[in-house]
Amino acid sequence: METVDVIIPVYKPDRGFLTMIEKLQAQTVPVNHIIVMNTEQKYLDRLLYGTTLERENHNNITVRHLSKREFDHGRTRNQGVKLSDADAFLMMTQDAMPADEYLVERLLESLRGEKVAAAYARQLPDRECSEAERFTRGFNYPEESRVKTKADLPEMGIKTFFCSNVCAAYRRDVFDELGGFVNRAIFNEDMLYAAKAVEAGYGIAYVAQAKVYHSHNYTYRQQFRRNFDLGVSQADHPEVFAAYPSESEGIRLVKSTVEHLKKKGMRSKIPDVIIQSGFKYTGYVMGKRYRRLPGRLILKLSSNREYWR
Repeated sequence: METVDVIIPVYKPDRGFLTMIEKLQAQTVPVNHIIVMNTEQKYLDRLLYGTTLERENHNNITVRHLSKREFDHGRTRNQGVKLSDADAFLMMTQDAMPADEYLVERLLESLRGEKVAAAYARQLPDRECSEAERFTRGFNYPEESRVKTKADLPEMGIKTFFCSNVCAAYRRDVFDELGGFVNRAIFNEDMLYAAKAVEAGYGIAYVAQAKVYHSHNYTYRQQFRRNFDLGVSQADHPEVFAAYPSESEGIRLVKSTVEHLKKKGMRSKIPDVIIQSGFKYTGYVMGKRYRRLPGRLILKLSSNREYWR
């Protein structure tokens, strides 16, 4: 891969976003362009006021502003790709912090395989995240790299399609061949693309040596709403998720987390994990059945209200 761009959807960024830009500018493989798809200009203007990014001319940073109503997880990313003419591009979220200067290099190395469509990075826990969230990062992002293909479906099921746009690199030629991300997506645009790539005979690479810091301490309500949207995305795409249900993987994560907390002598944290799992599962089930719910209730349950407008 000769050239690479980075595409970042942004909404209400904090100062960590500025640090992220600095780290992307210091990679061993130079980034050609950083394309920022920013929702609501006032928030980014407020962050940049008085900084070097505002005062100086950064020729390799392109910013496109859009309204909150215009944002869509799939369409907005496709629009960002259209602004790129690089051989490969990285999709990142504004809260993914490169762990070192080798992130881009290691992702691109994994894309050089002829049949690899996308490669995603390992997500490490932030210092302040809870022990349960720390374990979840390790559960979903282990130390061993692998390339997942159609041959892995009997063993891995839905995890064959797992790919995270928190930090993932894509081959542009394959992306164009497959038609890009779905244009209307409340969630899971990355997995839907990965499923399409796998079914077309391509592989999805998990690159454990490419690392970003990214984790969350969600409230019960935030977990519910996030999983409601997850359920909606699965209901809208039965061609992917009906054949490979994800419930068993969720149950395995809960059981493994509980066992981990027991071994760590942190039994007092287990009730929180059980309650949080209840909110996750309830949100997920209601999302999968959203067509039976009144529109006003859906707006209250979803974390992406603009999607429904």
